[in-house]
Amino acid sequence: MRSLYFRVFLITLYTILISSFLGFYVANVYYHWSLKPYQDEKLFGTLLHVKGHIEAHPEAMGDTLRASAELGYQLYAYDEAGNDLYYGRDFAKKDLGNGVKAQVLEGGQYHGIAGFPNKAFSSGYFDNTLSNTVGVQVTAGADRYALFLRHDSNVHFDELRTFFFFMFMLTVLFSVPYFMLSTRYLVQPIVQLKEATKRIAQGQYKLRLPTRRKDEIGELASHFQTMSMELERADQRTKEFVANVSHEIHSPLASIQGYADSLLGKESDPARVREYAAIIGQETRHLATLSRQLLLLSTLDHADQTTEKKSFPLQPQLRQTLQLLEWQLAEKEIAVRLLVPSGMEVHGDEVLLMQVWSNLLSNAVKYIPAGRSIQIQGHIEDGCSVIRISDTGDGIPEEHLPFIYDRFYRADKARERKSGSTGLGLSIVQRIVHQHGGTIGVESRSGAGTTFTVSLPLESGKQVNMLPFNPFFKL
Repeated sequence: MRSLYFRVFLITLYTILISSFLGFYVANVYYHWSLKPYQDEKLFGTLLHVKGHIEAHPEAMGDTLRASAELGYQLYAYDEAGNDLYYGRDFAKKDLGNGVKAQVLEGGQYHGIAGFPNKAFSSGYFDNTLSNTVGVQVTAGADRYALFLRHDSNVHFDELRTFFFFMFMLTVLFSVPYFMLSTRYLVQPIVQLKEATKRIAQGQYKLRLPTRRKDEIGELASHFQTMSMELERADQRTKEFVANVSHEIHSPLASIQGYADSLLGKESDPARVREYAAIIGQETRHLATLSRQLLLLSTLDHADQTTEKKSFPLQPQLRQTLQLLEWQLAEKEIAVRLLVPSGMEVHGDEVLLMQVWSNLLSNAVKYIPAGRSIQIQGHIEDGCSVIRISDTGDGIPEEHLPFIYDRFYRADKARERKSGSTGLGLSIVQRIVHQHGGTIGVESRSGAGTTFTVSLPLESGKQVNMLPFNPFFKL
């Protein structure tokens, strides 16, 4: 299997070769289309100057042609007797037809450079043929000549050819190691990412990647490292969750086993039997609640976006939730103020949202002292239904606020364990709210009460006409 390093190196060389090929092709097309007529015109002007000098000094025609050849031109003269005279370097191919020679000898003009055939990968500039010339009639005294001229590319470009060949060889010599180094620079971070994936698969999340690079690879490494940290946190949370579930199940089971063994002993005091049976029942109910909430969390974690949602009035659902808590409210003499307009609606799953209000309100009732109050407010804001549930309890210490949505987290572990709390209620609430595309926030200070704010998006295009509300809820 070819490595990525080798593939990038080959692609780089392939790109250079293809680019050079296409560059030469386009440059050659441009020569045939634009430069060739210009070169023909320029050389024809030079030929006219030579013609003028010969006609002014016919006795020095040979000297003039030899001097022109030394200046870098190839010349060919054809006289009326059919003699061929060459000056300068020999033509590689003498392919000029007799008809052309006769036509020029009779006073015509020849533009062989402009008429040179267009070839995709052959430039006429370096084609050393007699047909690739310009021609004109020249009169030297009583004699007439057909004179043809082209530049001698060897005179102009011999040194340049050596220079460009030497430059090309040095370019290849220096570019190959550079390509190898640059390819290694590009590929090495990807190799590191490949090794990092292996380490993550083995459960090793401590990675050091090239995150300082200011390019896409640097961003990829940074995101990969962030992903690794999140995976580590998720793995840690999973381990903690399993440990907490094990603990939460083991503790009541141990109590049930211990008291059940005591009931099977010789102790037959009816009062003691009732006490033990009540404890067993309490622990059994705790396990039942725990299993229901774990099942609900598992369902929410694996739920897709096809939850059946509809718009429904909020106030009747809140009243139903408070009626379920009626005996707890009456026992602790807690006053409830319901400030939710009759026409206010929420958009979502009725059963799941009922769980949200039930968990938030039962927490408030459970943890605030007797004789305090709870206030429920609702209004529409920025296309969302906003519900605030506030209590006048002792509040939540500030250091505990960042962790209240963690599964099995309890601010007061001893007290909440005795109250039957599983530590899953707020996790369930947050998961349901997020599944509805909403947000939940909390504000609390020790001794100043707690306020939970739930914001749920309304149904798209839904218009809500809110009616006046009765600010007091009566049990």
